Amino acid sequence: MNHVDLYDRTCSECSSLITRRYSTSFSLGIRLFHKRFRAPICGIYGFVRFADEIVDTFHDYPKQQLLDRFREDTYRAIEERISLNPVLHAFQQVVHQYRIERELIDAFLQSMETDLYENTFDKAAYDAYIYGSAEVVGLMCLRVFCEGDTEKFESLRDPARRLGAAFQKINFLRDIKSDYDDRGRVYFPEVDFNNFDNSAKAHIEADIQADFDAALEGIRRLPPGTRLGVYLAYKYYTQLFAKIKNAQAHHIAQRRFRVSDKRKFYLLCSSALRHRFDFL
Repeated sequence: MNHVDLYDRTCSECSSLITRRYSTSFSLGIRLFHKRFRAPICGIYGFVRFADEIVDTFHDYPKQQLLDRFREDTYRAIEERISLNPVLHAFQQVVHQYRIERELIDAFLQSMETDLYENTFDKAAYDAYIYGSAEVVGLMCLRVFCEGDTEKFESLRDPARRLGAAFQKINFLRDIKSDYDDRGRVYFPEVDFNNFDNSAKAHIEADIQADFDAALEGIRRLPPGTRLGVYLAYKYYTQLFAKIKNAQAHHIAQRRFRVSDKRKFYLLCSSALRHRFDFL
């Protein structure tokens, strides 16, 4: 192994470490991928995770300046095919290897910038935010999964977007209290946090269920080596969704729901069995 290969590998391992530290559930799903998919998916995760940290966590720092610098460094890394930022170096390798479109990266970073200024969203702004913050991430991952098969990618484009949208909308429901209390945000259009009721909750849940129904059809058609990991993420989020659906709106506005580690282990075992017998 020469020094360039060593640097590439070290940067990739940094993104894998970030994935494990920030999301035990997501990293578990990645371990179920064929090994050739794990590093590139972690490369994508590290990139989106750090951008999200800038807007959601670094409250004592100039967020706009940090995000501007991160954006500039991202595009420079892609153009020059190297970066001394390990996360961006790993990401640019994924971008080039799997031909991830600039438009997806642009849309993602635009949604991150939206979080710096927008606290309420109308329907158009909400749809644009969902696309940029979640759907494009699903499409980046799909580029990796399809390994250059354009026909397969196009056939799975809509289900991948719908799955990303469902995950994000559940995150919004789960975090509705912290988003409002800590950041003054309400993502759902025409929803007043102080008057959040079961009717508004049911309307959001119907939208999420439609996304899940469309996404599952696509999961079943994913390439070998990727299906089980994505299906486990789907099952985890549908379990979280079930807990939220069974709760009253005022409970959602008071606490953050989660899936227990014991339940996650059950979902892992049951998902593996269903996948083994092709019964997704």
